[in-house]
Amino acid sequence: MSTRHILLGLLATGPSHGYDLKRRHDERFPQARPLAYGQVYTTLQRLVRDGLAEVEGTDSDGGPERTMYRATEKGVHELGVWAAEVAPPAPFVANEIFAKVVVSILSGGDAAAYLAAQRTAHMARMRELTAVKTGAGADLATVLSADYALNHLDADLRWMTTTGARLTTLTAEVDAG
Repeated sequence: MSTRHILLGLLATGPSHGYDLKRRHDERFPQARPLAYGQVYTTLQRLVRDGLAEVEGTDSDGGPERTMYRATEKGVHELGVWAAEVAPPAPFVANEIFAKVVVSILSGGDAAAYLAAQRTAHMARMRELTAVKTGAGADLATVLSADYALNHLDADLRWMTTTGARLTTLTAEVDAG
């Protein structure tokens, strides 16, 4: 996910300061890793440097002084271009689970036990996400974000099942290799 473009998108709704952008990011993308304040302010500095955002002024609102930022016309244009770009499907997916299966085979470990443990972890995470999306007050963004993660976890589970069924052949190939 492009933090640069997400912050530009949040700024496109109107001027905001870093603290508010972080809060809105974390609300809008509840299943994403929360942004660190340092990441927000570093990204804002780069947006200003690149002419995609500018300082609108400062606001204290009875508290500490905060710098307000707004998207520039150039920033809104870049955001539109980015949002319209089709994200290309990866030709090959770098998969840590697959790497651990192969390394387990190479090192004489128990790849089947690893897959079973990983399956257990995936199932636990799926139960957590299901509880989040069916919880009282779950908004549509939360439900859709949880559904996205659940579908990816489900694909991983199907892959683990297929790989588990082919471990004998994979082990022979890795050992021969």
